[in-house]
Amino acid sequence: MTKLHPKIAEVTERIRLRSAEPRAAYLEMIRSRRPKGFARQRLTEGNLAHASAGCAVIEKTHLLGAGWPNIGIITAYNDMLSAHAPFEHYPELIREGAREVNAVAQVAGGVPAMCDGVTQGQQGMELSLFSRDVIAMASAVGLSHDVFDAALHLGVCDKIVPGLVIAALRFGWIPSIFVPAGPMPSGLPNPEKIRIRQLFAEGKVDRSALLEAEAESYHAQGTCTFYGTANSNQMLMEVMGFHLPGAAFTNPGTPLRTALTKAAAHRAAEITAQGDNYLPAGEIIDERSIVNGIVGLMATGGSTNHALHIPAMAAAAGLVVTLEDFEDISHVTPLLTRIYPNGPADVNHFHAAGGMGFIVRELLGAGLLNGDAQGVAGPISDYSHEPFLDGDKVAWRPAPEESGDLEIIRPASDPFSSDGGLRLMTGPLGRGVSKVSAVKPEKRVLEAPAMVFESQEALKEAFEAGRLDRDFVAVVRFQGPAANGMPELHSLTPPLGVLQDRGFKVALVTDGRMSGASGKVPSAIHVSPEAARGGPLARVRDGDMIVFDAENGTLDIKVDPSEFAAREPAEFRPNTSSVGLGREMFSYFRQMSGTADTGASQFDFVAEGD
Repeated sequence: MTKLHPKIAEVTERIRLRSAEPRAAYLEMIRSRRPKGFARQRLTEGNLAHASAGCAVIEKTHLLGAGWPNIGIITAYNDMLSAHAPFEHYPELIREGAREVNAVAQVAGGVPAMCDGVTQGQQGMELSLFSRDVIAMASAVGLSHDVFDAALHLGVCDKIVPGLVIAALRFGWIPSIFVPAGPMPSGLPNPEKIRIRQLFAEGKVDRSALLEAEAESYHAQGTCTFYGTANSNQMLMEVMGFHLPGAAFTNPGTPLRTALTKAAAHRAAEITAQGDNYLPAGEIIDERSIVNGIVGLMATGGSTNHALHIPAMAAAAGLVVTLEDFEDISHVTPLLTRIYPNGPADVNHFHAAGGMGFIVRELLGAGLLNGDAQGVAGPISDYSHEPFLDGDKVAWRPAPEESGDLEIIRPASDPFSSDGGLRLMTGPLGRGVSKVSAVKPEKRVLEAPAMVFESQEALKEAFEAGRLDRDFVAVVRFQGPAANGMPELHSLTPPLGVLQDRGFKVALVTDGRMSGASGKVPSAIHVSPEAARGGPLARVRDGDMIVFDAENGTLDIKVDPSEFAAREPAEFRPNTSSVGLGREMFSYFRQMSGTADTGASQFDFVAEGD
């Protein structure tokens, strides 16, 4: 195996050293919970009777007799969300697969799964990031029954997978495998979709044309095919070792997808504490796994949302990750893919051109992945394989040695870019991140006056009124976790993209988030401290000259520092700066739980990046 790149080795080691104390406490906790026999043997007879009462006779026999391991299923199924609709039939497939290897499977619980595509620009988006912690809690409720020897987690999109991972790691003595549903077949090409969106933003096509384009893009069961947060999740689960190799991007409803789902049940039964190959989730996920995830994110141009989620997932395993870790890894990781929004291809094209097996092999060969990190199917060095059907069973073969399309996926020796395109942005306006992999080099640096908005609706209204035909830096503030739950601001992309296409220099600076589908407009996002907590963005005024430099990672303002510090920060007014649902729900849950008024402090460490 190729020697690990010195910078990757350095970041891995400093995470290990930085995390020594919390990691040791975490490992002590999960090791103390390892069952001596089947997990359910710790229960009383009454407990066990309740846990098996609803089962079929064969399952009940083996649960009460303690003869077979029991696999818990945590499912994010709902039939409104296209990515999760295929999960409707997974429990029965898993039960069948479990019986084939003398195991029982039970649905332990369900978790909410909201669709950011439905809530984008709507009130529900204010609950999106908050839902991650709700999902983690709901998963914990299911796993808390303490009758499971392994767990299968059914989830795909945005906050859902990170929430499931947090719970899987908190119950880290239980072996866990993540079981995806796969992407929908390709629909309307992405460049055409974005063209129609921009024409609608300019008033050049009507709503029926926009609806037709959107419906042709999102048209079937399965994950949306662009490379946003949902598909970035699937890449992460693969390179971190939570998937079976090659499981991420096989389409729903295919024989191979069915075989992979059953194979996950087979493997879960093999890695319980009762056998010779015990692989508890909290042991296999370590600092090497987390670094591998960040490397995969950079190599594929993945979602900026993971600058929030990876530190949160790592923390659940006692590991401390910072934005500096992301930046250092980005500098040495080449960009190997062009998947929309970084290019016209979708994830189906990526999968056909070589997919995850090709990417893993290239990164291993370049010394960028910790190949000795453990996955549920073996070391990550074994994940450079792809699944295929051998009869009705799944088998694995080496991934293609050459890219099927060099416009979509490239070898590490000839990348699209020498770095991963994520920048840590720092300066008098705070700290944030910028994803530049889809931003043309000549658009990454600009100096322009600020135009300040306190909601995305206000910016869109100014655009529609024709007040934005100029060079400017949009400062959209009071969009952080303490203000309104940190919604994605993806609906700003079409108007800002139109202005950029008209030849104006535009950029976005915000304490909110952008979608994993954010693209060609330079943006500094997750800027902290956030404005609602008195951060520097609260002191910015219209006309202040802002210097946005994503090449060097600086975010400056040309105002005398003493004058800027002396300014009275703008007051956060929930009734005007947000639609209010996120703030209202935070307040409600605090009141119901009887906690102190701490704002949205559950998000502080991910928003601040420390």
